[in-house]
Amino acid sequence: MSSEAIDLTKKLDENLYIYSDGTYSDPLLQIEDWCSVQGQGYKVSRVSLGTQCGTHIDAPSHFVENGADLGALPVEALMGKYFLLDLDEAARSGETGFDYRDEPILFLKSSAGVEISEELFNSLLALPCRVWVIVYDISISGRDIFHFNRALAEADKYLVENVDESAAMQVRSGGEILALPLNLISTSGAPCRVVVRQ
Repeated sequence: MSSEAIDLTKKLDENLYIYSDGTYSDPLLQIEDWCSVQGQGYKVSRVSLGTQCGTHIDAPSHFVENGADLGALPVEALMGKYFLLDLDEAARSGETGFDYRDEPILFLKSSAGVEISEELFNSLLALPCRVWVIVYDISISGRDIFHFNRALAEADKYLVENVDESAAMQVRSGGEILALPLNLISTSGAPCRVVVRQ
């Protein structure tokens, strides 16, 4: 039986959304020529970007002072079977019992602007998955905008976000995921390549 690869990574180009809020903005993505084949005999580009640029992973230290950084997560935790949950359906039904089968990675599909109950969130938080992948931002009823992120960080979980939404809609249960960030050791996150094999 052949497998299908789905790349969930957003392209790092001039169309990439960069997070900003009021007077704050994440570092801009900048790619410029450093040298050329004609001048140096080979081409090199200079790349400048933030640790949370494009499709990326957040370490707990992104939201928690003295939280674990990216280097604390072993590479084997970033690949393997995922438990896929349709959050829109779970939020509608109020169901907090899941058909979880010990998958190491939690993959949450949802529509933009999904809001879930504290009870549903706590049920998900109780799963042993150390790495979570989300398609859109998730908010918790009655909580501030970053409660979801802080609670994950406080639970020592890592969050892969800002994936390609249209590609993510093709993902089905029963596959494997690879979410491989740049090997930055003491950072709060890093851009990563995220691929599903199903």
